[in-house]
Amino acid sequence: MTEYAKLQNGSDIRGVALPLAAQEPVNLTEEAVEQIARAFAAWLAERTGRPAAELTIAVGRDSRLSGPSLQRAVLTGLTAMGATAADCGMASTPAMFMATVLPGCGFDGAVMITASHLPQNRNGLKFFTAAGGLESAEIRELLRRAEEGPQAARLRGRLTAFDILTPYTELLRQRIIAETGGGERPLTGLKIAVDAGNGAGGFFATRVLAPLGADISASVFLEPDGSFPNHIPNPENKEAMESLRRAVLAGGCDLGLIFDTDVDRAGAMEADGTPLDRNRLIALAAAIAAEQAPGSTIVTDSVTSDQLTEFIEKKLGCRHHRFKRGYKNVINEAIRLNEAGETCLLAMETSGHGALKENYFLDDGAYLATKIVIRYAQLRRQGRTLADLLEGMREPLEARELRFRLLSEDCKAAGAAVLEALARYAAG
Repeated sequence: MTEYAKLQNGSDIRGVALPLAAQEPVNLTEEAVEQIARAFAAWLAERTGRPAAELTIAVGRDSRLSGPSLQRAVLTGLTAMGATAADCGMASTPAMFMATVLPGCGFDGAVMITASHLPQNRNGLKFFTAAGGLESAEIRELLRRAEEGPQAARLRGRLTAFDILTPYTELLRQRIIAETGGGERPLTGLKIAVDAGNGAGGFFATRVLAPLGADISASVFLEPDGSFPNHIPNPENKEAMESLRRAVLAGGCDLGLIFDTDVDRAGAMEADGTPLDRNRLIALAAAIAAEQAPGSTIVTDSVTSDQLTEFIEKKLGCRHHRFKRGYKNVINEAIRLNEAGETCLLAMETSGHGALKENYFLDDGAYLATKIVIRYAQLRRQGRTLADLLEGMREPLEARELRFRLLSEDCKAAGAAVLEALARYAAG
């Protein structure tokens, strides 16, 4: 396996970007990132059938400490190939995809520099076209091209700046206004705490909720800080959810929302401190989807509870379709079912990745939070709460998820060997 190939993590690129741990040497260097960016420009030119000099590519990052230097490396690599590269500064992963489809944006491609909830010494890259995020096979191809070293163009491309969060947050605000029917400030009277965990998600409080009238004064850790001094920005993390619970209860809030570092995942908290995460968050999203499409299929990853299946099928009257874990796997399965004629509006993982058909099947934590806020505002006018949507949702008596670190250089092969051994053991 080549040094570049080792950077692949499914449909993402991930690596060590800062020398903070002696046992974890830096392998996602600025040089490597520049070469990968060059490879993306060359791949995109081939994919679109247009010269790189005609392409425009947006580049954003989350709050990680290595983000600015790696962003410069990406911009350098893209312009070296002749493409026009737009510096979007700090953004979210979903916003970077939207740069390829929103009116007035129209970028041919986009790059997001993020490593989600991983430790502060890590970073990574995600790539988008208007068709969605690149698949694993396409990432392999990018890394192969990067290893070969794409030839630079004779004329360097232009470097520009673009504020993607302005049209993106406008989209979210308009969705809330349209679906709540409450005028220009439909969230007036609601107190909502947002815990951004010092990631990139603070904009949801300040640029989506507050302009619509919500009281966000109980929100915490909205300021970007890539050292993550308070807790890991991760809706799956117990400390992170406890942080949100404290904010909601101390502030007397109606609702709490939490995001991961790059805002493609979300979690929530009821007013009484009951967490809306994992199976319970999927149940809530499924209940909202079922109101739009009764009897439809809900696709989830394979580690969901039997109680969730019971809720989806008996309470909501929908079909629960479990599939292989991995957000791209779940999303692609939902797309496949729709193409086969089976109605599916929601694909979701217990990790908080939630993708809706109405939103390009994009796993967008801010959009999922928007849907939750909308439904809460609607229910509140009826004297109801989100808990009413979850009536009948039982929790398992005990649930535990274990993750094992594989030390092998080829983790995928090592993992496959473990599964094969487990299958032999189970078969007796």
